[in-house]
Amino acid sequence: QVQLVESGGGLVQAGGSLRLSCAASGRTLNNYITGWFRQAPGKEREFVSAIIWSGGSTYYAESVKGRFTISRYNAKNTVYLQMNSLKPEDTAVYYCAAAPLTRGVNVATMKYDYWGQGTQVTVSS
Repeated sequence: QVQLVESGGGLVQAGGSLRLSCAASGRTLNNYITGWFRQAPGKEREFVSAIIWSGGSTYYAESVKGRFTISRYNAKNTVYLQMNSLKPEDTAVYYCAAAPLTRGVNVATMKYDYWGQGTQVTVSS
């Protein structure tokens, strides 16, 4: 079992920055893909970014490419999402999730086994 706890959400003005953290416990994430997803009110959950723990390959949705950066800190078993140049349309609950490395090749659409409780990000205009 993997437990995931997100933190770092909040209220920020458009153009501002936030850094989300996803702390994992129970297992190390060495053999996992860790992803960030978000869900805005009235919308379906969407993929934001993902990182393959071993090797560090990263993936981004087109809507956040160039503005968001995903990274990991092995010693803390934690994944971060640095969000810059935030826009009102980035407002959502952000979730981190983990899936075994062997699950599949499409990090945006494959099934993730473990999910955090979510953290609210609100960007005011």
